[in-house]
Amino acid sequence: MAVDQSSVQKGLSVMVTALIRAGGRVLTGSSYAVFGAAALSEPGARVQQAAPLLAKIRKVVPLPDDELVVRGNGAVQLIAGGLLAVGVLPRLSALAITVSVVPTTLAGHAFWEIEDPTARKLQRIQFQKNTAMIGGLLFAMAAETRAKDRSARKA
Repeated sequence: MAVDQSSVQKGLSVMVTALIRAGGRVLTGSSYAVFGAAALSEPGARVQQAAPLLAKIRKVVPLPDDELVVRGNGAVQLIAGGLLAVGVLPRLSALAITVSVVPTTLAGHAFWEIEDPTARKLQRIQFQKNTAMIGGLLFAMAAETRAKDRSARKA
């Protein structure tokens, strides 16, 4: 009995891709779940960091008090990160995290407002790290969409 090498390679490729996507979801989602749990349980300095941005937003949209907003943001990251990690609603989870991380990044890493060059550099690095994480989440949304579209075409 001859083994069709192209079928074996295709099957192996599908398995490896699925494992890579699952690993990426676990690593990314669990990180946000941990970040979110920390913000939810101990908002601490995050409240003071968020205050200036929240004050600007309140000029346009009413918001609850700063601590509640920070805890709510943490809850979004905790829940969406957990869902992403286990592969439940991965696109929606990645979108929720993205929407959560944008204001977190603007409030927590506003390097353009810092005078001290060393502190400014550290915050710029954190800002860029967060933008890279947002890019990864956007990529995850697109990759999950393509995988779902391929599955639908096969059916």
